[in-house]
Amino acid sequence: MVTSKPQTRGSKGLQTRERLLGAAIAEFKRDGMAAADTGAIVAAAGVAHGTFFFHFPTKEHVLLELEKREEERMAAELERFFATGHGVRDTLAEAVRILKALERRLGNKLFKDFLALHFSTKRPPSEEWPHHPVIVAFVDEFARAQERGEIPAEVDTFHNAVSFLVGLYALLITMPDSDEIRTPFIDQYLTTYMYGLRAV
Repeated sequence: MVTSKPQTRGSKGLQTRERLLGAAIAEFKRDGMAAADTGAIVAAAGVAHGTFFFHFPTKEHVLLELEKREEERMAAELERFFATGHGVRDTLAEAVRILKALERRLGNKLFKDFLALHFSTKRPPSEEWPHHPVIVAFVDEFARAQERGEIPAEVDTFHNAVSFLVGLYALLITMPDSDEIRTPFIDQYLTTYMYGLRAV
């Protein structure tokens, strides 16, 4: 009986956190993170105002939690794709595909906030690339492509994998939302990156 109470409180705390996360994400989708109203978030979650800040010290912490979950999801998709027959260009195109799928799930405003988080100065200073499953998946895949002879041995696969993703994120943040406008630029970006990698 004594041990059941903390477990119950822990379970309730997790449920409250999930309600707040869901309410915050819905609010971010409507207005973007900067304009999101924490009062509306706590009202939708049915909790006191201070409860939000107990679970998420800032609105950026909501994005960090969302990023963790979405990156794990995307990395799992990438690993499934990488297990199939493909070339380097397919690898780059798959990054575009999973990001477009993410944009459909999050909506344009939240999607851009999500990507902009990668450039935020508010991120923990000790955070390194191994904490990002998508980056890890791409670094590992570029290394495998090099082992297969698709990328020359002298190419730095780590920095190329990271800079490819960062460049793609920046493109998607800054370009208009229209696929008609974005697609030619993204195709050219992939072609340019293939040339830089000297991939076969």
